[in-house]
Amino acid sequence: MTETESNTYDVVVIGAGPVGENIADRTRAAGLTTAVVESELLGGECSYWACMPSKALLRPVIAQADARRLPGLAQAAGGPLDTPAVLARRDEYTSHWQDDGQADWLAGTGAALYRGHGRLAGPRTVTVTGPDGTVTTLTARHAVAVATGTRAQLPDLPGLAEVEPWTSREATSAKAAPGRLIVVGGGVVATEMATAWQALGSQVTLLVRGKGLLNRMEPFAGELVAEALTEAGADIRTGTSVESVRRENGTVVAVTSAGDRIEADEILFATGRAPRTDDLGLETVGLEPGSWLATDDSLRVTGTDWLYAVGDVNHRALLTHQGKYQARIAGAAIAARAAGDTLLEEPWGAHAATADHHAVPQVVFTDPEAAAVGLSLAEAEQAGHRVRAVDVEFSSVAGAGLYGDGYRGRARMVVDLEDEILRGVTFVGPGVGELIHSATVAITGRVPVGRLWHAVPSYPTLSEVWLRLLEAYRDN
Repeated sequence: MTETESNTYDVVVIGAGPVGENIADRTRAAGLTTAVVESELLGGECSYWACMPSKALLRPVIAQADARRLPGLAQAAGGPLDTPAVLARRDEYTSHWQDDGQADWLAGTGAALYRGHGRLAGPRTVTVTGPDGTVTTLTARHAVAVATGTRAQLPDLPGLAEVEPWTSREATSAKAAPGRLIVVGGGVVATEMATAWQALGSQVTLLVRGKGLLNRMEPFAGELVAEALTEAGADIRTGTSVESVRRENGTVVAVTSAGDRIEADEILFATGRAPRTDDLGLETVGLEPGSWLATDDSLRVTGTDWLYAVGDVNHRALLTHQGKYQARIAGAAIAARAAGDTLLEEPWGAHAATADHHAVPQVVFTDPEAAAVGLSLAEAEQAGHRVRAVDVEFSSVAGAGLYGDGYRGRARMVVDLEDEILRGVTFVGPGVGELIHSATVAITGRVPVGRLWHAVPSYPTLSEVWLRLLEAYRDN
């Protein structure tokens, strides 16, 4: 028999990744008592198995690639990376998978922490089963916020469990580079991990079901990344799916739809994400277990007046920075409703996550980097906008040549011809991740193209690509 305890708070947050932490920070700042429930490590997927470790793995890869483009550094940077040193730095950035620092930060906000598995048990009620089996019942006066994120989704292949495949977690936390690595997928995780492990000593074979890589971006993004991966030694096979997989004497054997037999030491499936809602108690509040949680723009779950879903679990934009943005909006909305204040729910208001619909930025940390915000040309046309795409090569920008010899990259600006504002911007090339915020500001602010003429880029920087884009739009 387990002991049952009961506690009441203004707000209960299930999930203590960056999103849950931000909700708690905002509600505590508003003076609301807040409890946070976490079953794993405080800091969540991003801190230990996604954003931080993956970028720690990729940064030396990108730095070496940049150095190899510069006379005076190219020879010194010509050798292989020190893989153990890279992995050791990765471990530092994950705090060696210890969350003491995160716990100290959360305690500093004044939020109460409950470690264990949290489940809904009816409206405004959460039960937490602790590591020792103790069940604690938490009651929320105003709101429960679900910030449980997602997990890797594996295909239904016979015998897959026995193969012990990698997901994104194993790919970012591996203790050594496998000699041969099969990567299944063509999206962000697949391309980033293929880039990292190919440079860290693995022979990577990338199996892509579709026609190319990064199919949610402009087509040229995936094309340029594929060219670079191929030049780095990776084997990319498009239009290919895995029909079966097994281990033979420790070796992974994958058979493809083309009938090819591919052997490797490990296989990574980067084939999508599923919401962590299957054991959340959704059935106790009339929702379907395992489902994505649809919300309004204040992040309140459809059909409820107390339940919020924030971050990846709502399927609005599966990105850490966008989830943290939603957390700021949700925290403000919860506080306003608790105080009886009128919400500012109009587009771009303080209690509306409008950017989720119009200005979601993303950077893919491959070599070259791919960065985009807003709509692609195809998406804009499908949405019914009358638009024109303007493309320029980064070779027209002096800063690109200075960045590195043989710099290859492209930029696209999608212009709404009715309002003469930007609907989308894509940059592909070394170092372009730091350019995307300027595009995000332009789209979020609905800055007219005519006004952008007066935003003068510094010379000689990569940002001069803005001038080239505006000139191309004017001259055509």
